[in-house]
Amino acid sequence: MLSRAADLPAPFTDLLTLDDADELLSRHGLRTPFLRIAKNGEVVGDKQFSGPGGVGAEIADQIRDDKVAALFASGHTVVLQALHRTWGPLIDFSTQLSEEAGHPVQINAYITPPQAQGFAAHYDVHDVFVLQIAGEKHWTVHEPVHADPLRNQPWTDHAKAVATAARDQAPVIDEVLRPGDALYVPRGFLHSAKALGGVSGHLTVGLHTLTRYLLVQELAALAAERAELRTALPLGFDPGDPEQVAQHLKKVAELVAEQAQTATPEQLAARLRRRTWTGNRPAPLPPLAHAAAIAGIEPGTTVRTRVGLRHRVVPGDPVLLQLPDRTISFPVITSEAVARLCSGEEVAVRDLPGLSEEDQLTLVRRLMTEAVLVAGKP
Repeated sequence: MLSRAADLPAPFTDLLTLDDADELLSRHGLRTPFLRIAKNGEVVGDKQFSGPGGVGAEIADQIRDDKVAALFASGHTVVLQALHRTWGPLIDFSTQLSEEAGHPVQINAYITPPQAQGFAAHYDVHDVFVLQIAGEKHWTVHEPVHADPLRNQPWTDHAKAVATAARDQAPVIDEVLRPGDALYVPRGFLHSAKALGGVSGHLTVGLHTLTRYLLVQELAALAAERAELRTALPLGFDPGDPEQVAQHLKKVAELVAEQAQTATPEQLAARLRRRTWTGNRPAPLPPLAHAAAIAGIEPGTTVRTRVGLRHRVVPGDPVLLQLPDRTISFPVITSEAVARLCSGEEVAVRDLPGLSEEDQLTLVRRLMTEAVLVAGKP
């Protein structure tokens, strides 16, 4: 789906500009995991554009801006990776988007010289929103050769079919993107892009949608709790012999089916929380300012849940607060107050229901220390 700048509420210059990309490449001490460089589908080795940073910064995989400049001048595309962790506006944007969408988000930037192409036709294993921030880029999108690929099913598994489809099939989208335009490419759809007359820059916002296959994986993990499925296969078993496999397949299938029937939603949800809630970090927490806020809590202080922090309150005795990496328990008397604090609304400490002033302050200090709450607006 293609959306033109005229139909969108605002351009994307508040997220990243070419000047911002230059700043990241030259002044932020980025290391190679945060940069790829490619030309015509060939990725450049990290050592061609990295090195130590001098006295006190001897780490050998830091980005060399001079090397990047030379490669870019020779037609290579610069890919700034994981900008949802390194560039402030995109950290905030991805945190909010992930919270609203309920799926993990990643953001890369592709900066391409005039008339150049970084990557040949391929597909991604996540949905992509392309946001054009500078210049013009010609995009070609084709139907999938492998629909809805999983994360362990990269396009290279179907490289021949991808190349054939990109060459022989009519594209579903064949358009030029200009600044402020946006393009949605669902996972599995083949795509390639080429810069036109000037330097082109775009953001790719990757949405890692959760799939039904996640449930299958966690059901299989739960099956490991069954002693019958942990039983060793006989000595001399040849896993490459279909006849020997057949001797055990029926029994294993029956046991797995039993496990699927007896597994509870609560069991699966607990495993899925641990697996998926850590896909994105919550909003940044300034350690020094946060410590000062904890020390200065008063009845009139306002607090709110940390944006992007996945959590779930389970009423009971005790009250449970489920977080991505742990579960915290509270006395039942705090039930209403915990629910209010975790509602996402800003609330004053003195307004927490069912607690004395001392208990209100104690509860808020605990949740701030656990990095669940942050200070509200002054």
